[in-house]
Amino acid sequence: MPNINDNTLIVLLGPTASGKTDLAIALAQHFKTEIISADSRQFYKEIPIGTAAPNADQLALVKHHFVGHLSIQDNYNVFRFEQDVLKLLEKGFKSHDVFVMTGGSGLYIDAVCQGIDELPDPDIGLRNSLEKLFKEQGIEVLQQKLKELDPVYFQSVDLKNSKRLMRAIEVCLQTGKPYSQQRLNKGKERPFNIIKVGLDMPREILNQRINLRTDEMINAGWLNEAKAVFPLRDLNALNTVGYKELFSYFDGERTLEEALVKIKTNTRRYAKRQMTWFRKDKSIQWFEPGKVEEIVGFCQ
Repeated sequence: MPNINDNTLIVLLGPTASGKTDLAIALAQHFKTEIISADSRQFYKEIPIGTAAPNADQLALVKHHFVGHLSIQDNYNVFRFEQDVLKLLEKGFKSHDVFVMTGGSGLYIDAVCQGIDELPDPDIGLRNSLEKLFKEQGIEVLQQKLKELDPVYFQSVDLKNSKRLMRAIEVCLQTGKPYSQQRLNKGKERPFNIIKVGLDMPREILNQRINLRTDEMINAGWLNEAKAVFPLRDLNALNTVGYKELFSYFDGERTLEEALVKIKTNTRRYAKRQMTWFRKDKSIQWFEPGKVEEIVGFCQ
């Protein structure tokens, strides 16, 4: 166990709706420190409800970084996130021995902990050809192409996210190497300790939490939030679970009830993919969300 008196990054991870936000706040208050969000959807200021971002009361308890700091129209990626977090930690460790980073975006967490290679900029011609292929033949052709080029990434990517599929295919074709081999290198040395804490619970309980949270988000005004960004629906930041289903409701393709059922189903599937990603990391120590004292003790 690293000495907590040395510079230490506590990484709190787990599937969506597992209680990371409240536990991260408890850890940050205990260690008198600040929180770094590694949830790539919570970066965007226009969509806090639909991304379950910390609310005003939670933000007031502990200083948060990388929450609502971008617009959905901004161009941002995991490589820039890695660099931004490392700069923040270099400065922050001068006044704090510990920082807490929390989120469910495995790629973004891995980038900070292990490093990530800078990927090539999109080739406009190639992107246009892939978009034409998608429009003419559907998402299945992108799925099959990625499966052939990079079967490893195919197993973890959101197969319904056409933009992620196209980006991975682009990188494979531009570099001649699988996307999965380029996203993470063999690991860069970090000038701080890393403690990884994972939240886990029985599948049926997590599913109940997902269903309940979806209903709470609707009651909190999610529909109005989604309507406000509906004109920008083609932006990559909105190509995510929740907004896609609500947009189809706005288009008259399904009822609101059908959209909510679909959101809950797709969120459960997303949580399963998150756990598949995290389970590969043997350095994670797993706890039930309610074991706050045990988690604090493990981190000390």
